[in-house]
Amino acid sequence: MKQVVQNYKSGELALLDVPVPGCKPGGVLVRSAYSLISTGTELMKVSEAGMSMVGKARSRPDQVAKVVQSVATNGVPATYRKVMGKLDSYTPLGYSLCGVVEEVGSGVDDVKVGDLVACAGNEHALHAELNWVPKNLYTPVPDGLAPRHAAFGTVGSIAMQGVRQGEPQLGEVALVIGLGLIGQLVVQLLAASGVRVVGVDPDPARCELAERTGAAACGDPASSAVEAAVAELTGGHGVDQVYLAAGGGSNQPVELAARLCRDRGRVVDIGKCRLDLPWNAYYEKELDVRFSRSYGPGRYDPEYELEGRDYPIGYVRWTERRNLACFLDLLARGSVDVEPLVSHIADFDDAVETYQRLESGDLKAVAVLFRYPDHAGEAVAPAVAVPAVRRPGGTVSTPARAARTPVRLAFVGAGNYATSMLLPHLAQREGVELSTVVTTTALSGANAQRKFGFAEATTDLDAVLGDKSIDAVFVVTRHSSHAELTRRALLAGKTVFVEKPLALTEDELAGVLTAVEESGNDRLQVGFNRRFAPLLQEARERFGARTGPANLRYLVNAGRLQHGSWYLQQGTEGSRFVGEGGHFIDTASWLLGADPVSVYSVATSGNEDLQIVLRYPDGSTATISYVTTGAPSFPKETLDLVADGKVLRLDDFVRASVYGRKRWVSSRLPKARDKGQNAELAAFVKAVRTGGPMPVPLESLVATTAATLAVQAGLAGGAPVTLESAR
Repeated sequence: MKQVVQNYKSGELALLDVPVPGCKPGGVLVRSAYSLISTGTELMKVSEAGMSMVGKARSRPDQVAKVVQSVATNGVPATYRKVMGKLDSYTPLGYSLCGVVEEVGSGVDDVKVGDLVACAGNEHALHAELNWVPKNLYTPVPDGLAPRHAAFGTVGSIAMQGVRQGEPQLGEVALVIGLGLIGQLVVQLLAASGVRVVGVDPDPARCELAERTGAAACGDPASSAVEAAVAELTGGHGVDQVYLAAGGGSNQPVELAARLCRDRGRVVDIGKCRLDLPWNAYYEKELDVRFSRSYGPGRYDPEYELEGRDYPIGYVRWTERRNLACFLDLLARGSVDVEPLVSHIADFDDAVETYQRLESGDLKAVAVLFRYPDHAGEAVAPAVAVPAVRRPGGTVSTPARAARTPVRLAFVGAGNYATSMLLPHLAQREGVELSTVVTTTALSGANAQRKFGFAEATTDLDAVLGDKSIDAVFVVTRHSSHAELTRRALLAGKTVFVEKPLALTEDELAGVLTAVEESGNDRLQVGFNRRFAPLLQEARERFGARTGPANLRYLVNAGRLQHGSWYLQQGTEGSRFVGEGGHFIDTASWLLGADPVSVYSVATSGNEDLQIVLRYPDGSTATISYVTTGAPSFPKETLDLVADGKVLRLDDFVRASVYGRKRWVSSRLPKARDKGQNAELAAFVKAVRTGGPMPVPLESLVATTAATLAVQAGLAGGAPVTLESAR
């Protein structure tokens, strides 16, 4: 089998062929699926190995002290031979992985062959194809948790033990200094515990990542923004806890901790940073300095780790193994999300190159995973089902009863998009009556009623759904509620307009279609407005029919989100692309005249910038570049369609052109970017009024939603995702 090793004397890294370990009693033999590189601890070790002997001695004074003691006991020649022999040997790397049980040793009865387990230990969870792991250093992986996420178990346990040492309480404020891998996990664990978190790191990308995953504010340690955030959140008293998750030789972290901590606050050291405590600062506040020892109680105890002797839960509630199981449970329930931390997944055969790229800085990463050959379950990303639309009496939509005039509309939600992009087009439209607006807060409903002329404002959704005089319901709420509200409105017999996304998961999408089947009501429109934009419609007409496959490129310069945006709440509201990516997939599919059959997606660190390739039945492809790091002054959306010797170009809904045997360029610049909302609403109202077909077939809406969900599955699996039609 292969294993990653390092020669500490020369610094050489190698992927070495070594014998397969035996399966001893009291443990299991595990075949690795994914192992996690600790970008802090392991890179420090790799860096030290490349130093001169003097540099090694300076970096490890604890080992120098042992050498001095050995010289006094055994003499210089014997000590020299011992030290050089140890330095010139291969040592392993790695301590956090997930794999499949291949063999079970005697005395083990909690897992069986084929079970997925997360493993810990710098002697037992190595970057190797097979590892023998004793009982107290593995735990079964909960059903549904991806192996690549379970591989974070050990590092998550380190962060968890540090948080436990801080004893956080609901409503407290904490400062996390250092937003590397451990610091990012500490931020999420604290946020899950009801603690407001301020993060500190000189890297702006890491600060932004921490804010996206739960921090209230983050900033550079040298900036005044951090102190201002602490003062605002604590009323000027200082934070309750400080977690030192930084490394290096600077004493700045402990000095900053003293300055921003409240009187009698707690300072917990998790990382390996310099700890020259400024005596006056720590004495005057009577700060409680605590250390966090790795994964938790049991660490470094051979009777616990090697012999499997557990500590009674009544005396030691959280041991290494219980911390590991607890962290996996939080992952499985969505309380902690490690997917945004995954910067890179490398094949295990490329392990040496990956370490070299990390050390040189060519690969900048928070978390890097090794993916092993023949691992269980994720060598290929799973297929995403495109559920069939089933209607009682057949697959063809039956015309609805024509509505009375005027068409009576109800709005569920009256946020920024509803009040700026939809209601202004409906408020003065002939043949439309704005009947009722439903909001969760009375004042927002009253504002919408006053501004747009709703006949009634209420917080009672059931009353609206039960009102037979209301013809159609607009669902314009936060993403997490779209599917359920749509399902309820369909079951109530309403025609529904729901803003994108229709659903955040495959289960939610299936639930909407179950409502269609049960009610026989397929009167649904999703707010994919780009296909209705007049400029794009004219350009498509000028481009004309095509005979061969097309190539489409769509650049979306999405830009950064403002701090505090609810789009950042990925745990409840889905990823940003799931929220708005359907716009661009729908536009591509409309231009190409078909639904995609596969999706391939890759991302930069933190899944900020996405590249998505859609493949269509006739061989056409569409590439969507969804980027957040571009210049704000650059247009948001540019699109090129190439086929049959022709090119269609759209410049941000301001200008369009078609190049072919003749050239056409839109004649004049519009006063404003018309992205199709007005025409889309006109088509929807007409369908409601006449009972005619909906503007976009339901099958197309479902296919676009499934493709949008497949983007996330592709990022997770690292391979193309097939869209399997159930028709």
